Amino acid sequence: MKKSLIYCLLLLTGFAFSQEKRFITLDEAIKIAQEESPEYKALVNQNQASYWRYRNYQARFLPQLRLDATLPQFRNSVNRILLDDGSDDFRRSNQVSFDGSLSLNQNIALTGGTISVSSNVERIDRFEPNESTGFAVIPFSLNYTQNSLLYNPFKWEKRIEPLIYEEAKREFIERMERISLNTSRRYFALLKAQIQAKIAKSNLSNQDTLFQISKGRFKMGKIAENDLLQIELSVLNSENEVITNEIQFKQASQNLSRYLVLETENIVLSTPKELTTFTVTVEKALEEAKSNRRAVIEFRRRRLQAEQDVAEVKGNNRLRMSLRANFGISQQGNQFDNLFNDFNQQQSLVVSLGIPILDWGVSKSRRKIVEANKDLVETNIKIEQQEFEQEIYLHVLNWQNQRNFLKTTKKAQEIALKRYEIAKKRFILGKITITDLNIALQEQDRSVLSYLNSLEKFWNDYYILRRLTLYDFVQNRKIEVNDIVYD
Repeated sequence: MKKSLIYCLLLLTGFAFSQEKRFITLDEAIKIAQEESPEYKALVNQNQASYWRYRNYQARFLPQLRLDATLPQFRNSVNRILLDDGSDDFRRSNQVSFDGSLSLNQNIALTGGTISVSSNVERIDRFEPNESTGFAVIPFSLNYTQNSLLYNPFKWEKRIEPLIYEEAKREFIERMERISLNTSRRYFALLKAQIQAKIAKSNLSNQDTLFQISKGRFKMGKIAENDLLQIELSVLNSENEVITNEIQFKQASQNLSRYLVLETENIVLSTPKELTTFTVTVEKALEEAKSNRRAVIEFRRRRLQAEQDVAEVKGNNRLRMSLRANFGISQQGNQFDNLFNDFNQQQSLVVSLGIPILDWGVSKSRRKIVEANKDLVETNIKIEQQEFEQEIYLHVLNWQNQRNFLKTTKKAQEIALKRYEIAKKRFILGKITITDLNIALQEQDRSVLSYLNSLEKFWNDYYILRRLTLYDFVQNRKIEVNDIVYD
């Protein structure tokens, strides 16, 4: 039954490999992931939102031309009106009105107000008690509005929004490096499953061969029955290993192919070569991280936002002042052709004040809240800066030892492979027991897996180092990504 199951698995595997194979290196897998993976698509969508937020910010400080119109407004009702003598009366209103305005608006970052130039025209057609038509026109009107004379929101936008956009661009690069790391992890998971599956099949073949040899030697009385049973048990264990590793291999193939959005799961990987030797110092890593990482921009942005909250509360908390100013010309009459003669001037200036007299400490508490929050932000940033530097420091120290670990495990693998070949020959000659042979086999398998784990950690640590510093130490240059232009 067990052999039949193994035969079916090998048959299915053979059928899969009879399909078109996809040979992929680690660099190719990363390139595909950074163009096609679901994680990349989500990253592009997030970056697109940041891009259009910044474009919206820029557009708010450009002249805005706007047309507003009411076409038409019909009214047939009885309304209460105020007469010239101050009394109220009721009048029926049966009319249609039209109005339209064209305005050019500009936000002024220096002052925090908005200036606008506009033109307006209105027409009213009355149906009762007598039919008549009236026109009103404002050919030119200059307006200035400022909601607060003590707090300028535009000044803070000019300082904060560019930082938010720069933060988003750096986050995009960091997330791209995270995609590299995630791809590397999936790549090595499949590579290990691929090699372990081959080792399991090879071990099963070797154990079966040794079992056949041992049966002959048992009949000749050269080995005890206990040794024969032990090697038969090794064959059964090898059959279990083949089944387990084939399932793990299939799962790892699916994980990588789905992440890379490939049409086939029949992927064949190659073992990545070691990188050229390069040196990373803590000082260099910290310098590049502070120059390139998103967190550095985030710290500045959070400080500014806390300062903005304090400035807003101080500017509007005790004394509120606003300004409205208008200058223009206007005319009205029953004939449209006569509206553009002898214009009437119109001017207005309104300065509003708001001063709390008795608020039972509300103004003070608001100010204390934002000041306390500002201090909290500063404290949190200092803690995060220490963690930021410590993470880089520890990772650089770890990276400096990783290449030595890799060399050691590689040498151990070579020794274990050679030792098993020698042990197998000695077993065939009857010079060692099956127990000694199994020990050599286990050490061989452990050494191969240990080397693969060390190689995986080596590459993963390399991509973590790139993500932490946004610097390519192999090419000696900053890691950059081409800006995506959205239509």
